Amino acid sequence: MDQAIEDFIRKKYNLMIGTQTSEDIKIKIGSAVSLKKDIKIEVSGSNSVSGLPETIMVTSQDTVDALKSELTEIINAVKVVLQKTPPELASDVIDKGIVLSGGGSQLRSIDKLLTKVTGVPCQVSEDALLCAAKGTGIAVENLDTYLKSALWIKS
Repeated sequence: MDQAIEDFIRKKYNLMIGTQTSEDIKIKIGSAVSLKKDIKIEVSGSNSVSGLPETIMVTSQDTVDALKSELTEIINAVKVVLQKTPPELASDVIDKGIVLSGGGSQLRSIDKLLTKVTGVPCQVSEDALLCAAKGTGIAVENLDTYLKSALWIKS
């Protein structure tokens, strides 16, 4: 996502920004869907034509446009998983919904976008950034059970 924002800013504004700047844009004003009221942030970088430092205003709509391709890939992956989900598990997913975790789940309104395109309720986990680490810790603590279930899934 950061690279997509970086590329979009370079193409639209002729401004070269770094990874940290693109991450700041994503965190501060990034959105998966258009907002009723655009949020803006001032961004500095190097003009790709003149090479001189420059400052521009970037909007949340810019991030929506920049992330369209990446979000389409995520949506398609979610749809594939849902299509391959066994019926008994699918009914649980429909009843209980999808819980989003990780850094990407922090993107403004990504839960609303996924709910809209899948028809399945989605919500962001309370502790989204630590879920993977906590899950790994639980798997390690229960390694025998985890390995048995992993082997069952493969068969």
